[in-house]
Amino acid sequence: MGVDEKNYNIIVSPSANDRMSEHLEFLARVSENAATKLLNQLLKDIRSLEVMPQRCPFFNRPYLPAGKYRYLLSAKRYRIIFQIDGDFVYVDDIQDCRQSDDKSII
Repeated sequence: MGVDEKNYNIIVSPSANDRMSEHLEFLARVSENAATKLLNQLLKDIRSLEVMPQRCPFFNRPYLPAGKYRYLLSAKRYRIIFQIDGDFVYVDDIQDCRQSDDKSII
């Protein structure tokens, strides 16, 4: 870790956790191995937000406050939506990018 880097505490909201569980349960019906692989990738990417979450672009949508949320793509088709507040990174949603943004729970 560089001199200017600090570690952030990550908090995953219950709704984001529920969404992640829904994706994994659906996928596990087809392939438990694929579900495990997806879970491991999502957790790895979420944990990566401990250092330099500002590296991720803003998630600007007309229905969201500008500059509040950022996103990180994971496993080629999932969007991890989060915000930074002080020393905390709050993961607020995990979206399947194949679905419309209008279905977002944010």
